Amino acid sequence: MPESNFVDYVKIKCRSGKGGRGSMHLRHVKYQPNGGPDGGDGGHGGSVYLRGNHNYWTLLHLKFQRHIFAEHGGNGGRDKCHGTDGKDVYIDVPCGTVVYDADTGKYICDVTYDGQTILLLKGGRGGLGNFQFRSATNQTPRYAQPGEPMQERTVIMELKLLADVGLVGFPNAGKSTLLSSLSSARPKIANYPFTTLEPSLGIVEYRNRQSFVMADIPGIIEGASEGKGLGLRFLRHIERNSLLLFMVPAETNDIKHEYEVLLGELKNFNPEMLDKHRVLAITKSDLIDDELEQMLRETLPDDLPCVFISSVTGKGIEELKDVLWKELNSESNKLAEITAEDTLVHRDKNVATLQAEVLANDSEGADIEVVDAIEDIDDDEFEIVDLEEDDDE
Repeated sequence: MPESNFVDYVKIKCRSGKGGRGSMHLRHVKYQPNGGPDGGDGGHGGSVYLRGNHNYWTLLHLKFQRHIFAEHGGNGGRDKCHGTDGKDVYIDVPCGTVVYDADTGKYICDVTYDGQTILLLKGGRGGLGNFQFRSATNQTPRYAQPGEPMQERTVIMELKLLADVGLVGFPNAGKSTLLSSLSSARPKIANYPFTTLEPSLGIVEYRNRQSFVMADIPGIIEGASEGKGLGLRFLRHIERNSLLLFMVPAETNDIKHEYEVLLGELKNFNPEMLDKHRVLAITKSDLIDDELEQMLRETLPDDLPCVFISSVTGKGIEELKDVLWKELNSESNKLAEITAEDTLVHRDKNVATLQAEVLANDSEGADIEVVDAIEDIDDDEFEIVDLEEDDDE
């Protein structure tokens, strides 16, 4: 299986530059044997900054750049020569990148908009030369300051996609099919679980040349918040979505129960997700008749809008877009977005599972993770298609 170009998790060791030491020098030249102190100051070490860049949509450019070091400051010299300052390093990341300390799991910062610059590690200050310590009572100081030491830190960068609508559902619920029918995105679609292995974004066109962004993540299974399947790895991508679209197939035995299971996984992962607006879409409704559809409507939850859709036949698609646009532009949703900009809280990572998380996101364990995720699903939930060649061919 070819490795995807979408990278949303990297671990990088960063180091700022140390300050240069000050010079201890006494001027002693011809005709001026006692010139006094003339040692220059050391240069400042380079700092490490994070900078938001809307031209990036993934952390791929940082995947193989595991060490980022700033330059050290130069040492001071004679004749009051100042040491050279170390060059600062700017790490460009896509908007929506959250940074954590890899050793403690503590939240560090969040890069949310283009051009935002955040100081990650400050470079060391340069030491003062002995020229700075001259005085009337100490005309020949024979000491100088050393430069400040460098700072080191190993950080974890996570990308959380910025989208208006996030798709939530079990595998084979029709999320990728819906995204492909509403937008120009072309995610992989097949009749087996976990076809989607990476998030996809699509721009959905609405009336009067208006549009909104929809995000599709891999399917969630029961226990995803505890690390089962692929859900835990990609659930963070819908934390920033202002609206969640739950998708349950019409052929499900108990639609309300499946919706409650999905809602429970989001609650276990991050309770703040329950404050987002929600819409329920009953997919694959072309497989049922009008009488059965009316019976199913009576069993659906009463606290959220519900729409019966079919991405293949186009049934209910326009109604769904109207409902999504209405919810996105409702006053309560706008107030929630304004409040979230100032009160968005990122939880610290669990230290007990931090190392396992890093190993799980390593490229060597990608294939194992997919196999374990598929094994967690009952065989009765999905139809197994036997692809045998005909005898005539």
